[in-house]
Amino acid sequence: MIKPHGAEQLNPLFAYDTEKHHALTAEAATLPSLLISSAAAANAVMLGAGYFTPLNGYMNLADSLSVARDMKTTDGLFWPVPVVNMVDDAADIAIGSRIALKDPNVEGQPVIAIMNVIGIDTATDAEIDTITENVFGTLDGDHPGVATFKAQGNTFLSGDIEVLNFSYFQADFPDTFRTAVEIRNEITERGWQKVVAFQTRNPMHRAHEELCRMALDDLNADGVLIHMLLGQLKPGDIPAHVRDASIRKMVEVYFPANTVMITGYGFDMLYAGPREAVLHAVFRQNCGCSHLIVGRDHAGVGDYYGAFDAQTIFDEVPEGALEIEIYRADHTAYSKKLNKVVMMRDVPDHNKEDFVLLSGTKVRQMLGEGIAPPPEFSRPEVAQILMDYYQILDQK
Repeated sequence: MIKPHGAEQLNPLFAYDTEKHHALTAEAATLPSLLISSAAAANAVMLGAGYFTPLNGYMNLADSLSVARDMKTTDGLFWPVPVVNMVDDAADIAIGSRIALKDPNVEGQPVIAIMNVIGIDTATDAEIDTITENVFGTLDGDHPGVATFKAQGNTFLSGDIEVLNFSYFQADFPDTFRTAVEIRNEITERGWQKVVAFQTRNPMHRAHEELCRMALDDLNADGVLIHMLLGQLKPGDIPAHVRDASIRKMVEVYFPANTVMITGYGFDMLYAGPREAVLHAVFRQNCGCSHLIVGRDHAGVGDYYGAFDAQTIFDEVPEGALEIEIYRADHTAYSKKLNKVVMMRDVPDHNKEDFVLLSGTKVRQMLGEGIAPPPEFSRPEVAQILMDYYQILDQK
């Protein structure tokens, strides 16, 4: 199996040892506590689950600036997006102290991790802008990723962490949330060697389904890891439990047994386009995947990024920095003439009228009105789940 990024083995920061976990939980009750942002809590989950191997905790300002500018830490580790714990005020926190980090996303705000505070750096507005523009490609406050990042504060708390729980993800999605450790173990149990990862924050329509099938065939892969984001999204996106149900139904009906793993990871969407695509590659390598499907506008939002910027950024990745390979996909749609889903680049002389093309807005409108999209666009079983959701939504 492919090696983890920057290490010989995974580096999950979760306290798996029962005795150690009990001791840390008891210690946390005696420590000063800090309510962290949802983004910092999501970073803790990813660190705890081994997805962010080989990191040991949150980055300092120098590493964050280096990652933003050059996609590498100050000691040379390739990394595309800062992994940070940013706060408004650290006046009561001292370097060298241990603090309990409280989760804002769970009732009662339980301690999600204990942190050894190694550094406290307050960034200037110019430094925040440098990180923002390099990671998100814009300073526009209407960009949801920019707005979330800038709302966290400008003081960077850095240091190692020990993770005590996986926030709400394990409780809310017991059949779907998996750590990188668990995914690697299951890949081994299935006997897969070549594994293709498919990233999604949306339900999968016919084009997505066929894209997975194309990658399986073209790469002669053993299986596909459908890996859905379970964390916070922007308003209007379909919630995780609905996506989960629709994807499971699609796989159950339309894929052969032992060709697909349906899993999810606990992270908030960044909407960082190209940089987020590279982050997706890093932690899919840590999951044990040999390939990642990168399509049009991967991890994008609005018109902030070019259609294929998330593919061309991989041309800037230094040779040897990643072992995972990219499966570059074009826009896919159902061709009425060919009676199948195809990539647009494979039919250069196509007539637009030949394809079943629907905008997201149009699809949401149809679903809300109880009208199923054409079967060439969406499987009827999937459409029914989505129609039920939108109709309930409209009744509220």
